[in-house]
Amino acid sequence: MNPTVLLPLILAVAYPLLAHWASEDGGGMPAAIALADLVVLVLAVPMLERRGWAWALALLLGAGLVWLAGTAYAQLLLLAPPMLFVALVAWLFGRSLLAPREALITRIVAAMERTMPAALAPELYRYSRRLTAAWAAVLALLALANGVLATIAVPGGVLARLGHVPAVSITQSQWSLFANLANYGIVGGFFLGEYALRRQLFPHRPYRNLLDFLRQMAALGPKFWRDLFA
Repeated sequence: MNPTVLLPLILAVAYPLLAHWASEDGGGMPAAIALADLVVLVLAVPMLERRGWAWALALLLGAGLVWLAGTAYAQLLLLAPPMLFVALVAWLFGRSLLAPREALITRIVAAMERTMPAALAPELYRYSRRLTAAWAAVLALLALANGVLATIAVPGGVLARLGHVPAVSITQSQWSLFANLANYGIVGGFFLGEYALRRQLFPHRPYRNLLDFLRQMAALGPKFWRDLFA
């Protein structure tokens, strides 16, 4: 597998596990290690392409994380990624529904059909736009839930760190289980449920099964995925 695909994949799988471990531990060093994984994940492709600015930024952020490891701020920063990254992806899905853009999933479907979005069958075109809106809504709700739970978690949530006792609270462990692990289960469950529904509504697709679908999506290539979210 191409290193520009393999390394981000490994880092993406490792981050929620590292973040949950860091949250359970409560120390600055584990939190800094989890955040370092996130930094390298974001910069992995330009670093592998030997872009000087990416290496310089990684070193600068790494030095900052070394300092943060000795403070309480590292744990506080762990609260942000589950909300911010999910909100960003929700925004990208929602933004694509606004003219003159084409919906993200419409563009993916068209690419897999080897045609243009406007040439898709009308019912498939409508379904792909509605599915894009559904993903935007699901992810926006997840981002909101992550933000609320990060605010009321005790003892490491936003309100607790500001010296306020939340009227309703959850434990730090409960927040981490939801934000760093359950989120992925919810997203995966929605993905699999939608795939099963799609097989019923549109049985004649250009892929044989789920594995073939995933293989064909990956085969669209890094450039397609970069352009999709541009």
